[in-house]
Amino acid sequence: MDLGLKDRVALVSGSSRGIGRATAELLGREGARVAVTYHSLRERAEAVAAGIREQGGDAFAIALDLSSEQSIRAAVEATAARWGRIDILVNNALHAGERAVVQSRFEEVPAEQWRDLLRGNLEGAHVAIASVLPHMRPQRWGRIVNVSSVVAADGFPGGATYGAAKAGLHGLTRTLAKELGPEGILTNVVMPGLTLTEAVRRAMPQAVEQAAKVSPIRHVPTPEEVAAVIVFVASAANTTVNGEVIRVNGGAVA
Repeated sequence: MDLGLKDRVALVSGSSRGIGRATAELLGREGARVAVTYHSLRERAEAVAAGIREQGGDAFAIALDLSSEQSIRAAVEATAARWGRIDILVNNALHAGERAVVQSRFEEVPAEQWRDLLRGNLEGAHVAIASVLPHMRPQRWGRIVNVSSVVAADGFPGGATYGAAKAGLHGLTRTLAKELGPEGILTNVVMPGLTLTEAVRRAMPQAVEQAAKVSPIRHVPTPEEVAAVIVFVASAANTTVNGEVIRVNGGAVA
């Protein structure tokens, strides 16, 4: 299937590793020009961009801090300046703040941390979308993919702040689908469950093994498998999927 991605310009936040990296690499293989963004892992992001170029694609690495409106807007404008347009935005990056995303008790989450995580994850996505729309509207074509988490739909003990931030993306997506659809801009959520990233493989080997045993597909999805769904809904091959929240977890239940 031709996804119609050749020479499309994509910005993928948090693409130095994990799902974001797999998404950037697949977009590059499909012919898109890719802005690979990072918060702190500059060398990793540059390696991803170099890998895309080595395979005949076009990519560059640029910093993007979800907690900084200036940083987000600068990354968007640098991408548009380099290639003259922006067609695809993948809001994949996670703002974890100074403390772990998961807390043991809800009432122990400081108000400052609650606000920091909400602003970084939800407002960061808002700023990114608002920044790319002036580039998408004139061409009457665009694809916005917000990467969420099953925690937003199913909950997870200790994950209230993270779940609330990601759930906010769902309401934002459904509204934007109606507002932007008439202009040829489709907005969707891809909602992975437990995914076999490097971090998960290293930190949760027993959880991965158990999840694989009970999953209908008998394995934990890889970043590449999640990326395949993201890239499809971000492509020209997708002409009707709009305002949806797509689970990518092999059919596992909460």
